[in-house]
Amino acid sequence: MKTLDDNRLVKTFAELKSAGRKALLPFITAGFPDLETTEAILHEFQRRGVRVCELGVPFSDPIADGPVIQSSYAEALARGVTSEQIFETVRRFRTSGGSIAINVMVSYSIVFRHGVEKYLASAAQAGFDGLIIPDLPMEETAAIEPPAAANGLCNVMLIAPTTSPRRRDEISRHSRGFIYFISVAGTTGQRDKLPEATIAAVADLRKRTDTPVCVGFGIAKPKTVAQVCLVADGAIVGSAIVHRIAQAAKEGLSREELVERAGRFVGELMTPIAH
Repeated sequence: MKTLDDNRLVKTFAELKSAGRKALLPFITAGFPDLETTEAILHEFQRRGVRVCELGVPFSDPIADGPVIQSSYAEALARGVTSEQIFETVRRFRTSGGSIAINVMVSYSIVFRHGVEKYLASAAQAGFDGLIIPDLPMEETAAIEPPAAANGLCNVMLIAPTTSPRRRDEISRHSRGFIYFISVAGTTGQRDKLPEATIAAVADLRKRTDTPVCVGFGIAKPKTVAQVCLVADGAIVGSAIVHRIAQAAKEGLSREELVERAGRFVGELMTPIAH
């Protein structure tokens, strides 16, 4: 049986905390524009110094994603991307030197359809380190926590701006690896600035938990990464990265050019926390 003591996600945040550093957590859609490019982007992010990444599993009806990520999901699904192909992509990444921590962001309906035990075991064997299930309520996590822990996977849980303080504390006790704090109510997408109430809520939460807190939704610029990381342990960026990948694909850039563009943007986002 695996344990979380050897989990890359847990180790990474412990190392970052010890060094007084913050993390940028880029999100990309698995299989967009294709799986070979997904693997190449993961290697590029690692080369740029990324320590933790999120890989979204395409789903036909995502509840929290805005139009940019929804469109990337639709295109990946149209290509026939499957969970097993995504697992194989991560396996290839691991066998070719991929060492960054990777979280799978996946709808519970996909996990349930495969079978919870089977899906989590397959994810762990492929080389994932954590899972984020945005449509799974805290009350239902009993179905996930034991098999996740048994497979050495962190079950990363989400807190919304509308979550009550008492419920935030309860979610914090259940979340492993880090806590995903949603910066604004609504769906993912790019915004110029995060609400001061969000910054205050994150600062308050970090006083009440030892689990790292990372903020996502709406972060698209280096200055927003800097704003978030004044109080949080990391900033999560998704739509802004996927948008650039989509634009590069639309322009007909080669895989190498597309990967370089995505990597360059992530490098820019990391500038405020690179020290």
